[in-house]
Amino acid sequence: MNRRTLSLVITGVALLWTASTILAQGPGGLQILPDGQSFDDGRFDPPKDLNGYFPFTVPGTTEAWEARADELRRRILVANGLWPMPEKAPLNAVVHGRTERDGFTVEKVFFESLPGFYVTGLLFRPAGKDGPFPGVLCPHGHGGRLQDAGEKKVREQITRGEERFEQSGRFPKLARCAQLARMGCVTFIHDMIGYADNTQLSNDLAHRYAKRRPEMEGTDSWGLFSTQAELRCQSIMGLQTWNCIRALDFLCELPDVDASRIGVTGGSGGGTQTILLGAIDERPIVAFPQGMVSTSMQGGCTCENCSLLRIGTGNVELAALFAPRPQSMTTANDWTRDMMTLGFPELRKLYALLGHPDDVECTPYLQFPHNYNYVTRARMYDWFNRYLQLGVPQPIVEEDYKLLSPQEFSVWDDEHPEPAARGDVFERDVVAHLTQQSDRQIAAMRPSDSGASNRFREVVGGAVETILGRTLESVGPLVRTKLDKVDRVDYWRFHDLLAVTDHGEQVLVVSLYPKATDWNGELVVWVTGSGKSGLFSGTAEPEAAVRTLLDRGYAIVTADLFGQGEASPDGTPLHENRTVANPREFAGYTFGYNDTLFAQRVHDVLTLLHWVGSDEHKVRSVHLAGTDGMGPVAAAAGAVSGDALASLAVDIGGFRFRQLTSYRDENFLPGIVKYGDVPALLALGSSQRLLVFDATPSADLVRDAFPGDRLNRQAEADDVPARIVAWLSAE
Repeated sequence: MNRRTLSLVITGVALLWTASTILAQGPGGLQILPDGQSFDDGRFDPPKDLNGYFPFTVPGTTEAWEARADELRRRILVANGLWPMPEKAPLNAVVHGRTERDGFTVEKVFFESLPGFYVTGLLFRPAGKDGPFPGVLCPHGHGGRLQDAGEKKVREQITRGEERFEQSGRFPKLARCAQLARMGCVTFIHDMIGYADNTQLSNDLAHRYAKRRPEMEGTDSWGLFSTQAELRCQSIMGLQTWNCIRALDFLCELPDVDASRIGVTGGSGGGTQTILLGAIDERPIVAFPQGMVSTSMQGGCTCENCSLLRIGTGNVELAALFAPRPQSMTTANDWTRDMMTLGFPELRKLYALLGHPDDVECTPYLQFPHNYNYVTRARMYDWFNRYLQLGVPQPIVEEDYKLLSPQEFSVWDDEHPEPAARGDVFERDVVAHLTQQSDRQIAAMRPSDSGASNRFREVVGGAVETILGRTLESVGPLVRTKLDKVDRVDYWRFHDLLAVTDHGEQVLVVSLYPKATDWNGELVVWVTGSGKSGLFSGTAEPEAAVRTLLDRGYAIVTADLFGQGEASPDGTPLHENRTVANPREFAGYTFGYNDTLFAQRVHDVLTLLHWVGSDEHKVRSVHLAGTDGMGPVAAAAGAVSGDALASLAVDIGGFRFRQLTSYRDENFLPGIVKYGDVPALLALGSSQRLLVFDATPSADLVRDAFPGDRLNRQAEADDVPARIVAWLSAE
């Protein structure tokens, strides 16, 4: 046996030994973590819920805060189904049934926030004074505007110093409206959905929703809390936020209201609405969000949660979006108890950064439970007196008044009958209207010319960035741990662990590089439904298509995406989203605080693209491929990758998010259907060329985004990997 033959035999034995060792080590024959080395990924931790910890870190510069604020406002709007802002139909407001009290009047109000969907409430006006007056909007919170403490409880509150009068103290939400009107403010308190006179959608639906309703699921017609509603950002919280915006429209349009002097205040659930309205609407110049600005519990009701809203943020930071406009609040012996040390110092720091250190206030009242009581209201009166320039002499003392009778506080009467109850039918009609209106808006942005293309990227592209929660630019620094380097005769195989330091994530990577003299500088990031093992045969050798790429001088990088192979908590692949422990089957309780499994996998693809695009790889062009169920993931990554990709090849296989029937599905992605589903992800891709295998393509949208020979669209095929290789190497 000559020396060359002996060398080949030794090499062959070594390769067989390496392959057999790898085969024995793990799922798919590709375990690359050394025994005893842990996979330390924060995504293995239990998902965050509304009772987590939500700190606010103040950016170091005003420019950094402005960028962060823009991102957060878009998140609020997207999550609430308000990006782009829906068209505002005429309110058709009716004001009737005037009642007079000492120092103020009360009138009944109803108007349409959506066609046929009524907002109801009471309008308090100053008596015996000339306007125009400042306006104050009062979203009321749980218990309703007519929440009655009762005689016994209000007497106990008076004894403890929480209230002052037996009559008005029984109805504290109306008490603040009466006092504000006496102080010279036109004050509107509107009903939350399901309370008082706003009953077209029931209280049980809006605030006590518990179990999924199969009869309200469906791809053609559906109700709130359904999978289809979540895929379109349709929620009770979104409807309530929209009602607040329309209530502010109503208030500002009143002839006796000075629209340049608007305040907003609410407690508990109304505090949540105050936070959101102040964050996205510039009209209020002063706010008092009571009882919900906290780094602790974020709001326990279904009406205070929706998918996407608080991922990476919380109520303190959302309240900070009101800055530098003045706002005040108090603490109580509830989830706000630690605000003086956790949350308020950060708010004060931000206001100082913006040059308004004295325009934020938090007063501790730990002797009281969760409340918007007489003592707290007094703080609000002082604050609004100052910033609405009311000129009321200090101290401001709230006075009692004769309570309103049912005839005086009920909006509906014989001349203004309550809309007929239509139950599930009305609920379906509401979401159908939201869907039709949104579809028209998004369709008008189809990238058929440069102007529409820019609008498409701004609105749809911006929404997709929020939905996915990351872009290529926001991956941040990586730390590479080299695990192994294997000489495979004509190519190298590298095993690496990438730590994404800003996000507490890790990615296990296998890279195949031709020997230096054979590499053409082209690199393909290829992700599969089987993780890194999907590109290898049972002998740990590259599959035929991958082998062909190597022979043609391409490098290939693949990985276990989160939930695949070794990147799963117990070695068992994840096939559905993990959800928080909550008896109410509501997607917003999990995905209002956590990214979905689909989004987490997109994050891993972005990590790979960020890594291979770094200087250390000296890559000429990067290509991205997704097969075996990972085509939509690759398409989503391409949509937020800027100009990093030379080409994108994806096997979609006819998949559409709108086909999903459960928010626990591994491909669930809130909001994506509203913005165009898979075709929109493809159209947003900025690669120079696109190869897509899809049984049900949306030709117009994708074709307009990839004109000429940049688009190669094919039906489903059995030999997709081989076709991808042929297409890549034919450029």
